[in-house]
Amino acid sequence: MPSDSLFRYKPFEYKYQFDYIFAGAGAASLSLLIRMLQCEQFRDRTFLIVDRDRKSENDRTWCYWEKGEGFFDSLVFKKWDKTWFHGEGFSKQFNMAPYQYKMIRGIDFYTFCLNYLKKQANVTILFEPVARVYDTEHLARLVLHNGETYSATRYLFNSIPFVQPEADLKTQLFLQHFKGWVVETDQPFFDPGSNTLMDFRMDQQHGTTFVYTMPLDEKKALVEYTLFSKTLLPAEAYDEGLRNYIRDYLKLDDYRITEQEFGVIPMTNYQYPQGEGRLVNIGTAGGQTKASSGYTFQFIQKHSHSIIDSMLMYGHPRPESYHSGRYRFYDRVLLDVMSKGELSGAEIFTRLFRRNPIQRIFRFLDNDSWLPEELLLIGSLPTMPFLRAALGR
Repeated sequence: MPSDSLFRYKPFEYKYQFDYIFAGAGAASLSLLIRMLQCEQFRDRTFLIVDRDRKSENDRTWCYWEKGEGFFDSLVFKKWDKTWFHGEGFSKQFNMAPYQYKMIRGIDFYTFCLNYLKKQANVTILFEPVARVYDTEHLARLVLHNGETYSATRYLFNSIPFVQPEADLKTQLFLQHFKGWVVETDQPFFDPGSNTLMDFRMDQQHGTTFVYTMPLDEKKALVEYTLFSKTLLPAEAYDEGLRNYIRDYLKLDDYRITEQEFGVIPMTNYQYPQGEGRLVNIGTAGGQTKASSGYTFQFIQKHSHSIIDSMLMYGHPRPESYHSGRYRFYDRVLLDVMSKGELSGAEIFTRLFRRNPIQRIFRFLDNDSWLPEELLLIGSLPTMPFLRAALGR
């Protein structure tokens, strides 16, 4: 018999076989599935989405820049038109137009998506841990920890990173790890019209370290202590970093912490497997996390849109990668430079923001730039460390 944790939110007969299966119910699976359900060509198909968590907590916040209105714009909790960058000897507030910096809270995203799915008669939601996924000659299969097996007759989209990269002579593996506090004051303190994208004035002893601050209103802000390094810190070190930054740079003494979040994102030149046959890896498991920055949400949106286009035009969900070619090369070179320690991440990003318009940097980080401006960006950095790393690659 099927597991008791199967939630059938519609009156159709339960089956172990579906047209499409989604392993994981994070940003990648939900972004793609919502798009498919809103597309006429998929409305007569059956879907299963499986995750071990019920997505009932605000476990993360997605922040990203974007031109115009995005697919999930109705869920954006806060937008900013201006942003600050701080580095050693350099501080500047940038006007980001035509970009806006946007924030989506995890709980808002999960609630919207899951409520939408519950209303669809052709979608089954299952809250169980997934043991493995694999492809056979005619079907893709998902196996739960309890042994139950489900089959996808068309495609199985997997966002669970079963394969974990390990550092070696060819593979760089950094971690972007962060802890955030939502802090609240009794009196107006923050400027809700501008955020801080990166503040590198912190002690860099643990690796590339910066703080970003996202004012939600005049009395409340998300303050996130972030590091790019190869190892995590002791739990108390993140709290110490946040306390020190709020005291020394925000000059704020009287506040209360109303929410907390913690996360780890891989930054690696390892090429995650794309999947074979009817198994398609998406999200971080499919290489949609940018190796040099950790940005993921917007690459997931681009990838989801491209998968839909590919299925409609060519009958398969394998579009060209947004991380291919020269952008993957740039990411590898940057990770090599940071790994060798010739330049710190703080020095690199400060040089970039001091010598380039922010729009050019955004296009570059979006893998959406063109070669002449890439050469301008590269030319704004110290030549020899990057040249040595590039020749090594």
